[in-house]
Amino acid sequence: MIRSFTATVLVLLASSAFAQSAPPREGPISCAAPVAPDDTERSLKQRYGKEAVVQELPGAEGERYKGIVLFPKARDRRIEIAFTDDKAGRASGLTLRDAGKASLWNIAGVTIGSSLADVQKANGKPFLVNGFEWDYGGFVTDWKGGALSRPLQGGCTVTIRFGGKTGAPRSLSGDGVKAASDGAALVKWAPVVTEIGVNFPDR
Repeated sequence: MIRSFTATVLVLLASSAFAQSAPPREGPISCAAPVAPDDTERSLKQRYGKEAVVQELPGAEGERYKGIVLFPKARDRRIEIAFTDDKAGRASGLTLRDAGKASLWNIAGVTIGSSLADVQKANGKPFLVNGFEWDYGGFVTDWKGGALSRPLQGGCTVTIRFGGKTGAPRSLSGDGVKAASDGAALVKWAPVVTEIGVNFPDR
């Protein structure tokens, strides 16, 4: 009887330890989870095992770079991680991209597929978006002092990009165009969040 009780306690303790150490698979993103600023390629592979895969990822203006993808086969969990150098010495940030399915991750309640109204509510006020149909199109350029302009606890900053199911109207397209999130033209076109970035502070 004593041996059986002892074995049960050991199993429960082991299960509890595993639950505490298991990395998150969905939910809110912070500066510490699911990726931390001091993470490396090695630490991510140790923590996530086969769910952390080295891949070439898309960068600005058609460039490619080596990074880590978490949950590469799960479109609703996929996270791309960039590093400060080619040796993957330290994580510089992470990105969520539209993979054709709503993400299970969020920042301040904002996720892939969130509407202008959703993001405006999270920010607490209207904001400005870059003109569309070019390399940096659709990125929020000015949060106008709203909640999303403030770094997360730990110093991380957030970038959000919008896109539409169809090409943007000419009035909303091109470098130099700035559109207000509550402007009639942008509201009518109704873009949604297609990319979210979390950038770690320099150390």
